[in-house]
Amino acid sequence: MPLKRIALVALLLLGLSATQAQVRHEINFPDLPGYRTLKCDLHMHTVFSDGYVWPTVRVDEAWREGLDVIAITDHIEYQPYKNDIPTKHGRANEIAAGRARERDLLSVLGAEITRATPPGHYNAIFLSDVNPLDTEDFYEVVRQAAEQDAFVFWNHPGWKGPELGRWGEYQETLFERGQLHGIEICNGESYYAEAHQEALKRNLTLIGNSDIHDPALDHARTPANHRTVTLVFAKEKTLAALREALFARRTAVWSQNRLFGRQEHLAAMFQACVEVQPPHHRSGDKLWLAIKNHCELDIELQAIGDTKPATINLPAHSTSLLRLDASVLGKREGLPYRALNFLVGPDEALPVTLEIPSP
Repeated sequence: MPLKRIALVALLLLGLSATQAQVRHEINFPDLPGYRTLKCDLHMHTVFSDGYVWPTVRVDEAWREGLDVIAITDHIEYQPYKNDIPTKHGRANEIAAGRARERDLLSVLGAEITRATPPGHYNAIFLSDVNPLDTEDFYEVVRQAAEQDAFVFWNHPGWKGPELGRWGEYQETLFERGQLHGIEICNGESYYAEAHQEALKRNLTLIGNSDIHDPALDHARTPANHRTVTLVFAKEKTLAALREALFARRTAVWSQNRLFGRQEHLAAMFQACVEVQPPHHRSGDKLWLAIKNHCELDIELQAIGDTKPATINLPAHSTSLLRLDASVLGKREGLPYRALNFLVGPDEALPVTLEIPSP
């Protein structure tokens, strides 16, 4: 076979191999009634600030990991590679946009406002132009984002320690001006309980992201080892619907086998995730039934009062067999539990009811 032909075949095989390697692993959290559950990472970095990958790599990683929405939010002020990659705000998003369309991902134009802590770091997304935010005065930067109707959230509040990460003058000023809309209560593997409490107190949107800088390792996902994401309950998969849902605070945060959110959203999610089957066998005063878990969490239930069994563990994507006293069939109110990893506040588990269908 001529060398040119061998080279051509080799290139085709390499291209085929690369195509076959693109496998998507869906993140399974059900849609809620009236809403579509979008899996979002709204805090990511590339070589255009202090990340280590090209923008299209971020897109491919996100698609493989089951995301629906991404925001590349490179630092405006901090660009350690500017001798090699000239400053051009928003360029990473321009490069990523075409690849995102190919992968059916929504890509949101964003940037990270970077200051010493306090005031700390903030992401502004749904921008139309990053350049007006490249200014020295902190309040002017956020004002410029507000002029573009951006959604602004406070990043990793406690990353410099709880004392520096407390709600203070800067946050209060932005809040009073209507220029602060959310708080990143989870960043990577970190959870900020005080920030979570502040978000609930001030009715701000709950956000959780990866803040990824390194290349994403292609390892098997587990309930406890996964990319931290924001679940956004949007009316449809569009940028307009995503924006509306974020401003309406319809979110939950999935991080390290925990789901953080407001009670109305977590209660609806629990109902969508947990399916109690009718009893399929009865022997004396005992009956057997199956419970299906349709989501990514290993769900941990703890009984309220003298409910039996005292604990129930429902592994992710599985069916669990349960033996109960037959007397539960007469209980219209169902069996009361707390879902320990559905958190409606710091250390506050969601109360749930397991309703037993008639055989």
